[in-house]
Amino acid sequence: MKRTKLLVLALLVCGAAWSQEVKNNKGAIDAKVAELLSKMTLEEKVGQMTQITVTIFEDPAKPGYFDPAKLKQGIQDYHIGSILNVPNPGAPTIQRWQETLTAISNEANKTRLKIPVLYGIDAIHGASYTAGATLFPQQIGLAATFNTALVKRGAEISAYETRASSIPWVFSPDLDFPRNPAWSRMWESFGEDAYLSSKMAVALVDGFEGNDVGSKYSVASCMKHYIGYGSTYTGKDRTPSIIPERLLRQYDLTIYQAAIKAGAKSVMVSSGEINGTPVHSSKHLITDILKKELNFQGVVVTDWKDIIYLYTRHKVAESKRDAVRIAIMAGIDMSMVPEEFSFYTDLVDLVKKGEVPMSRIDDAVTRILKMKFELNLFQNSVANLKDYPKFGSQEHIQEAYNTAAESITLLKNNASALPLNKNEKILVTGATANSMKYLNGGWSYTWQGENSDTYAADKSTILEAFQNKLGKENVLYTPGADLEKEDDAEIQKAVELAKTATKIVLCLGEKNYTETPGDISDLYISRSQIKLALALSKLNKPIVLVLNEGRPRLISDFEDKMAAVVQCYLPGNEGGRALVDILYGDVNPSGRLPYNYPKYPNSLEKYNRKYTESISEGEQNNDAKYEKSYSPQFEFGTGLSYTTFAYSNLKTDKSEITASDEINVSVDVTNSGAKAGKESVLLYLSDNVASITPEVKALKRFDKISLAPGETKTVKFTLNQKDLQFVNEDLKWISEKGTFTIQIGNQKKDFLLK
Repeated sequence: MKRTKLLVLALLVCGAAWSQEVKNNKGAIDAKVAELLSKMTLEEKVGQMTQITVTIFEDPAKPGYFDPAKLKQGIQDYHIGSILNVPNPGAPTIQRWQETLTAISNEANKTRLKIPVLYGIDAIHGASYTAGATLFPQQIGLAATFNTALVKRGAEISAYETRASSIPWVFSPDLDFPRNPAWSRMWESFGEDAYLSSKMAVALVDGFEGNDVGSKYSVASCMKHYIGYGSTYTGKDRTPSIIPERLLRQYDLTIYQAAIKAGAKSVMVSSGEINGTPVHSSKHLITDILKKELNFQGVVVTDWKDIIYLYTRHKVAESKRDAVRIAIMAGIDMSMVPEEFSFYTDLVDLVKKGEVPMSRIDDAVTRILKMKFELNLFQNSVANLKDYPKFGSQEHIQEAYNTAAESITLLKNNASALPLNKNEKILVTGATANSMKYLNGGWSYTWQGENSDTYAADKSTILEAFQNKLGKENVLYTPGADLEKEDDAEIQKAVELAKTATKIVLCLGEKNYTETPGDISDLYISRSQIKLALALSKLNKPIVLVLNEGRPRLISDFEDKMAAVVQCYLPGNEGGRALVDILYGDVNPSGRLPYNYPKYPNSLEKYNRKYTESISEGEQNNDAKYEKSYSPQFEFGTGLSYTTFAYSNLKTDKSEITASDEINVSVDVTNSGAKAGKESVLLYLSDNVASITPEVKALKRFDKISLAPGETKTVKFTLNQKDLQFVNEDLKWISEKGTFTIQIGNQKKDFLLK
């Protein structure tokens, strides 16, 4: 007991010392920032607020290499504070990155104050613009793991390999809260649940920034896209949203709040508009809520060209100059201009003429300089490659494989169609069966990810993973269909080959895309692929449907004819290997859907829908027939295993609580099958009566556990008062007395809030 007390005392002392060290370090940085700011001219300050794309400084005759005169002009004449990466001509090696950042650093060191240039990059699922880097599943797959420890570890590796590329700032995590599954950036999000998104956001921020963001193995994170970006009512990218502030606060803001509390250093603003106001022009959203109410102390950066778009696209500004004034006064700190210097010249003029106060400039530059000091850029802005022996290592690759394996989600498995038997003759077919670009998606080596087959040539497509496991001679293959073009001859070829196979693995999905190039007008999977699925189904052979897609493309035309359905999302470079290991039972699947998979394009209800979104049997009139109004293809949280899990003994430590109590919950989970497996234990809460119509249920806690056959574990959760609250019409978080229902698996338990 004495030893325990001494250990606790030692931990408290260490904790206090670390806290004091952080406080001292913050004070030292604040002093350095204030001193540097006092020496800066207006032009140098505005330069710090200017972010220009790297391609502006390139030699036209040598893509990827600087024209020294252009680089000198940007850094010496315009004092630019940040450079944005655009992958032209593609993904450099870490050696080439070192050369690039050395050239930038050398030029910055020739300036009067030697302020380092902050380089930012869309390292979305690993150091995805560096040749040879480890690429993880895209964010939607991370959410499907329901494993925050695994996600944090992946972010640590991504940070390590990004810093090995001499880059200190990543435009991740994506905290968008998509309300329309057609949206082309659905896969960059964590799905449709705000609580799951919040927990995953914290895991990524913690992994990227670590205990010391200035470490040579950490990077500054950038939350995006603040706010409401994923909620366009058209489902198209960068189109308007209509979102009451009550809903923004109930869902979207909670995700950012969690990431800010975790220490996220920067935020990128949404390109969209909410209720007719572009977010880049909203002082209410950027200054009043983000900076003041949420106390965000970091850098607020625009997205691509979005200040200019206030003039050219949104039409709320009379000129580019007017757009700069509006955005800066709304609270923008840094402009991703990114292809010209008009922001710089206009803002200097605005300040000189008194239309933008120097106090607003000083606030923005203070934030930017603070992040540069925190990142330790004044001491070292270029990587020593000897410090990164694990770049692209087998250790890192194994983590990417583990993450892909835990993300892949078994949605259906009739008559134990899976796992496959290695003695079965398998036909592998489908448009996504033999390409790395479909496994990786966008932001992979290039913006749209179209060159993944070249950069990841040493990795395994789904087909190659089958061939590696079984031998080429034992795997039948034909494409069967193009993603878009209909080819009856190719379909017939697949049908003929299928006649000689025992089972069919049908790989369907989408092209690689992101942002506006990924806009679609039809949520159904493409007609060419539907035709292939229907043709093969006529053979009455078991078909395993493998979905390789960034959003849920509708499969209701043929899903009932599939024996098994596996969602692999965009699983990254190790996804093909992980998928095939799951299909053969070498790995037990444990992913769960992070969104409702809709059945029809006009039935896009979320799992936590309101009761009025699904008419009950008792409400139906006898003189009419009703189509079931809530009937997703697969519901949020769906995820099967090759074993079975039994839930029992759901308990709470209180049956009644007051407005200040927590409530402790426990449940026993047993592996009742014959195979070891992992289970995500999801706790849902229902507020049975409320003054704002309550949700049917909402995810409040989750934990992922491993169980051997026959093993039982007791999983414990604690719910607090915030879990019982909702945002009322006065935009206040409140809870109301009444009965709440906890649901875990098939177990339910009520408690009363007095």
